[in-house]
Amino acid sequence: MAPSFAVHARRGAVALACAVAVGAAAAPLANAAGADEAPSATASSSAPAPGARKLPKGLYGAKDPKFDAVWRQSLAFLAQDAVGVTPATEAIDWLTQQQCADGGFPAFRPDTRKSCDPKKGEFSDATGAAVQALAAVEGRGADVAKGLDWLTRHQNKDGGWGMNPGSPSDPNSTAVVIGAFAAADKDPGKVTARSGKNPYDALRNFQLGCDAKQGERGAFGYLPDKDGKLSPNGLATADGALAAQGWGFLVAPAKRSDSEPKPLTCDDGAKGDAAKAAGRQGVADAAAAYLAATLSAGDQHLTSAMPGAEPQPDYGSTADAVIALAAGGHKDAAQGPLKWLQASKSGALTWAKGDPGALAKLVLAAHAGGADPRAFGGTDLVEQLNATGPTPAAVSSDGETKDGEDGKGDKDDDGGGTGVWWVVGVGLVAGIGIGFLLSGRKKQRL
Repeated sequence: MAPSFAVHARRGAVALACAVAVGAAAAPLANAAGADEAPSATASSSAPAPGARKLPKGLYGAKDPKFDAVWRQSLAFLAQDAVGVTPATEAIDWLTQQQCADGGFPAFRPDTRKSCDPKKGEFSDATGAAVQALAAVEGRGADVAKGLDWLTRHQNKDGGWGMNPGSPSDPNSTAVVIGAFAAADKDPGKVTARSGKNPYDALRNFQLGCDAKQGERGAFGYLPDKDGKLSPNGLATADGALAAQGWGFLVAPAKRSDSEPKPLTCDDGAKGDAAKAAGRQGVADAAAAYLAATLSAGDQHLTSAMPGAEPQPDYGSTADAVIALAAGGHKDAAQGPLKWLQASKSGALTWAKGDPGALAKLVLAAHAGGADPRAFGGTDLVEQLNATGPTPAAVSSDGETKDGEDGKGDKDDDGGGTGVWWVVGVGLVAGIGIGFLLSGRKKQRL
């Protein structure tokens, strides 16, 4: 698994700092013990420490925004959308103002009057996450379109994306971008590089096939080592399983359940592509089977560790695994890790407290797995998440999404979907009454 430091650091540019400090081989620079926030092993308070510098108006969370501001803001919006919460206008404005003139997003842009550095300061992960978030709110279609255009221009020859423009493709960044196109109701499979390759072609390059050890088959690796060998990675596998099904972070609650995800079926004589899963569904199923087996063998959670250190619970990747399993219809397989996250002894609720990205991950996992985010292990995750940012513009009266039982919303021209819900909340102007819950998510079917 990824090192704990790298885990907190992966998404939205934290990976840049990690790559320098730990090296690319420490892969993936992702959300292992964390929720893809700043590289800290402890949850932060929602209130700034005495003497701390003032944080930007509209930003969620109290931690230093340098590495993960766009990432945590985006996850917060998506989690709120899942439960019928509309972010404050100032929060949405803050995110849109982070966008660079060319459509890309940095990890954090402290001075929006200064131009972005297109070679170093913009990231595929941050852009992909921001596009997913802005597709879920009203009237930001132009910003979504600019972000998608940036992603299209920086697609690699193999059909995927790396952390920055020009960097080698990796499954995590590619997965976030697949989710961005899906959230905007665009078929990721039709986003092709000049070579003719699409993002799903790129994902296949990172899945271990029949030539791997039996217990590793179906897993995804982050990047190959110097000998071209991939090693199983929990986060890369969860991201790959989710993306292969055409989903972004916001997944509709699972309706059905297979007894077990189907593992990769191997012919001992198979070589090359024949030794890998066939088709997108095969890729997703094989990855889900690896996740389910790994979770079952590991007390229903994934782990991560710094070199030389004891493995630690990887809360963020475990939440991602729940989402991926639920997206594949493997509801039963998702219940074990979901219950583990809810248990007080796991430490997940302590880890997430005050941290918008971590709270958002738990909300999204609970939503996908069929649990109640407002009563998750005795904790109202939605209330805690809302408290880390500006007071929401509106909250649904029952705390449920209104975008249909399958989680799909009808798209409008702005790249969002609409659903009706009743507006409540102390301090809201009387007469607001009814608003729109913009889901911005439509699942891309196989």
